[in-house]
Amino acid sequence: MKEDIKEVLFTEKELRARIKEIGKQISEDYRGKDLFLIGVLKGSVPFMADLMKEIDIPCTMDFMAVSSYGNSSKTSGVVRILKDLDFEIEDKHVLIVEDIVDSGVTLRYLVDYLKGRKPASIEIACLLNKPDRRTVEINTKYIGFEVPDYFLVGYGLDYAEKYRNLPYIGILKEEIYK
Repeated sequence: MKEDIKEVLFTEKELRARIKEIGKQISEDYRGKDLFLIGVLKGSVPFMADLMKEIDIPCTMDFMAVSSYGNSSKTSGVVRILKDLDFEIEDKHVLIVEDIVDSGVTLRYLVDYLKGRKPASIEIACLLNKPDRRTVEINTKYIGFEVPDYFLVGYGLDYAEKYRNLPYIGILKEEIYK
């Protein structure tokens, strides 16, 4: 796996430090509120797990699985919900936790879909933001890192379901995915 990585963009140590900062900010912003975290499967799992450890206020959590990519590296523009929430979010302060915001299509759909369930508020926390790929307007309140338009893997990010278990975020060599 490691031989497929062109360059490590963010080390495990850098990820931990930034996630600690985000967790502190979320704790301050949501103190005294009913915080409900929604992890977007599968990529958000490492980020969500580490972020929760840095939030020092009570919170609940659930997961959703959505797809607009299928087996492609580009969005189809059609979003499907593969796994919905198990809990109600009405009157809760919802924080969607996502690994990367790319085109924004999936998150835009998800935010609009969840608004219909009448949460008190809805915001997004993403580990990585890739603004160069944005095709729809999406507001992300908490951002770990702004990243250039490279094919990134590791720490939950995958290519063909591989590389998610790398403890860092790296740039995948072009010959692997072309």
